[in-house]
Amino acid sequence: MRPPTRCAWNFPAPDEWHDDDDVVAVGADMAVDTLLYAYTHGMFPMHIGDERRELAWWSPVERGVIPLDGLRVTRSMRQSARRYRVTFDTCFTDVMARCATTHDTGNWIDGGFIEAYTRLHEIGVAHSVEVWGRGGALVGGLYGVRINRFFAGESMFHLERDASKVALMHLVEAMKADSMTLLDTQWCTPHLASLGCVVVPRRRYLEMLATAVAG
Repeated sequence: MRPPTRCAWNFPAPDEWHDDDDVVAVGADMAVDTLLYAYTHGMFPMHIGDERRELAWWSPVERGVIPLDGLRVTRSMRQSARRYRVTFDTCFTDVMARCATTHDTGNWIDGGFIEAYTRLHEIGVAHSVEVWGRGGALVGGLYGVRINRFFAGESMFHLERDASKVALMHLVEAMKADSMTLLDTQWCTPHLASLGCVVVPRRRYLEMLATAVAG
């Protein structure tokens, strides 16, 4: 995919972003072209505010990144992986819906987000990893956006032990196999740090992103 150089909205350039604020713009929409432009320029959407929820565009000052050769896979994770069946892109919308309802950190994922990212999925840009339990139930997974050698992890969920970690293991293996280079996690939470996530300064992240999306 050729990274877009423009969209319908006049987003501020990186040299106009404040060094102490993760939010770099407010407004716009979640049309396909807007989202593609945003992701290739270091931004992603989330709502801001509790009562009057506005669409904001985020580019964390300290970005979370999982080096593909740095994922920490424990013995417990490998044992758990044997219990599950893993698929890709078989029920994208279901994975998004689960991410929105199974934990508090997915509360920005509303109907508008699901519609927008389903459109990205339909054109082959957004992808999901699904983890299935022995009874055939969806017990974990993740979804995100891929542009050339870059994958932006958006959210993950689990209903059984290590299910989201197993999804991440398979994502990393698939990225390695396809010569991808950048796995973005937005922020580096304590949970993600335990899996090998590191913090990258925004300016360095933008350099890594430009290389990855160039293909």
